[in-house]
Amino acid sequence: MPYTRGNNQNIIVGAAAFFIADTTLTPGTLPSLSAGSAATQSFRETLTANASYDNVGYTMNGLELQFQPNFGEVQVDQVLDVAKLYKQGMTVSLRTAFAEATLENLLIALAYGSSKLTGTKNSAAGQALDLSAGDLGECPVERGIIAVGPGTGDCDDSNRIERVYAAYRALSIENVTVSAKRDAPSMFEVSFRLLPEDTSGSYGKIIDRTWTITS
Repeated sequence: MPYTRGNNQNIIVGAAAFFIADTTLTPGTLPSLSAGSAATQSFRETLTANASYDNVGYTMNGLELQFQPNFGEVQVDQVLDVAKLYKQGMTVSLRTAFAEATLENLLIALAYGSSKLTGTKNSAAGQALDLSAGDLGECPVERGIIAVGPGTGDCDDSNRIERVYAAYRALSIENVTVSAKRDAPSMFEVSFRLLPEDTSGSYGKIIDRTWTITS
C-alpha cells in the first residue's frame, strides 16, 4: 500500500450542541440512534424533540473531555527508575461554559435540584433561584449529559456524520462565578465530574453516526 500523509476528512473542527438530561442515564436509557426517523435526522433534532432533555443554548470555548489516570509506582533496589507502574485510579471530567446566563443554566452549574427554581420570568413576581446553603446529608444532583458535534467525513456528502458524547452521571463540582461586567459577557464556566454507571461501570460513550439528509 502506498504511503499517504493522512486524511483531512478525519480532522474535526467545530463546537457541539449541549443537552442536559433531567436524570442520570444508562446504556439502556439513551435515546435511539438508529430506529425510525432517527436515521434521517440529526441527533440534535432527536434530543430537541425529547422533553426529557434541555438544550443549554450557546456555549463558549467548546467542550473539553479530560481523562486523568492515576498510577502507582513499584521501585526496586536494582533499578534507579521505577520498575513497574500500575493503574490505581481514574478521574474523568467534562468542561464547557454556558454563554446564556439564564437561571436554568445556573441551576445546572450549581448542581441544584429543580425545586430551587420558582416562578416565571414573564411575570410581575419574576423567576427566582434560591441560593441555598443546603443541609447536612444533602445529596448533590447528578444529571446525564449528551453533546452533539461535528464528526469525521465530507461535509458536502448527502450523508452527514456527527459525533455524540454521552455521559451517564455528571456532577458539577468546581467553583461557579456569576458576574456582571462592563466589558465581558456574563457566563457560567462549569466543570462536570463524570462518574461510572453502576451496571456497566462505564462513564458513557462517544459515538460516530451517519444520518441521511432528506429533501
